[in-house]
Amino acid sequence: MTRTPTSLLDPVPLHSAVQFALEQARQQGATAAEAAASQGQGLSVNVRMGEIETIEHTRDRGLVVTVYLGQKTGSASTADYGPASVAEIVEAACNIARHIEDDVCNGLPDADDLATTFPDLDLYHPWRPSVDDVLDGALACEHAALDWDQRIENSEGASVSTHETLGVYANSLEFLAENRKTQHGISCSVIGRGEGGMQRDYWYTSARRYEDLEAAAAVGKQAAQRTVRRLSSRRAPTDQVPVLFEAPVAASLLSHLVSAISGSALYRKASFLLDQLEQPVFPDWVRVHEQPLLPRAIGSAAFDGEGVQTRTRDIVSDGVLTGYVLDAYSARRLGLRTTGNAGGVHNLTLVSGSKSLDELVSDMGRGLLVTELIGFGVNPVTGDYSRGAAGFWVDQGEIQFPVDEITIAGNLKQMFKHFSDVGTDVDTRGNVRCGSILINEMTVAGD
Repeated sequence: MTRTPTSLLDPVPLHSAVQFALEQARQQGATAAEAAASQGQGLSVNVRMGEIETIEHTRDRGLVVTVYLGQKTGSASTADYGPASVAEIVEAACNIARHIEDDVCNGLPDADDLATTFPDLDLYHPWRPSVDDVLDGALACEHAALDWDQRIENSEGASVSTHETLGVYANSLEFLAENRKTQHGISCSVIGRGEGGMQRDYWYTSARRYEDLEAAAAVGKQAAQRTVRRLSSRRAPTDQVPVLFEAPVAASLLSHLVSAISGSALYRKASFLLDQLEQPVFPDWVRVHEQPLLPRAIGSAAFDGEGVQTRTRDIVSDGVLTGYVLDAYSARRLGLRTTGNAGGVHNLTLVSGSKSLDELVSDMGRGLLVTELIGFGVNPVTGDYSRGAAGFWVDQGEIQFPVDEITIAGNLKQMFKHFSDVGTDVDTRGNVRCGSILINEMTVAGD
């Protein structure tokens, strides 16, 4: 499979659209405005049981304009970059703003916070294979899964996808910048049958550059292995035991942290970490930090969704909460300064310890290794945590048998304080990067 390095996405129409939108906003009386234009294209092929299910070519674009009339704001969007359409949505945004109540926190970021440097983060690696090439990859992935073990008897499908986007953001503070990025992926999900019934599991790989993906056959084999190891699952005993979250599901714990320290939750007083800044939230060895400038990483960006410069920073240092996750509006509501997180965090990273997943299993002695979480039983205000789970029961430091139909429960404030260790098996496929997380004690409800 070959990669074509040149871009088919033309930035000129996007630059013209955002600049015209800002000029229209000024002419219609806006005291400030911002515009974001985007264009994307991609290809995705899905197969199931050796047959094509879908082939999707996508090509899309959009323009979002936000205007400020003093302390009133309104937004409108379109997929048409033509002058008449752009002028129409600017007028619509202004009309919306006129009907909105004043809010002293509305407005663009302070000019001093806007990005002035734009390092090359190596995010753009277009790969434009033929449909046949992508189809061959998806078939190879599924074939590897179905052939790995005779107990794999069905498939939920395999897919190969590639996508590239171009974005341009500008505002009336004379800021204008663009970014290009690509993302490619391969995934597979299969079903196995054992004496205790059927189980399913999956695997996927994702990267900015096609060459950084796991091989299609390796993805299929991993999906099959994960499925087979779950066969003959049973209920775990009900007990208070250590719980080890495998890296792909451990990232969700950091996502709950981000939600709790986001500006919108804090100014609404709807967070279990309210008023915890500069307070110990984790054990004193825990460090959580943002790394927005990592080359080729999924969450890398030189500026956020408001044009604010991103920066490497600690959010948790020596177990102490040292930073929030704020955009310009929420920062003003809290009397603070934006942290460059309009649109979310950037490569949020939990620093690992020195032990592998197998070593953590050995250390926990008796407890539960969680490989799948089910449901959404998390209360963001109190931190109460109760979710369905599946995984493996551990005794004497070794995996004994697979388990499912169980519930794990606790409170996130206590769970954070009871972090025991973090594995070296860091999952880098998403915007949250961490290894497996061992928590000293949680309630496991099974038999």
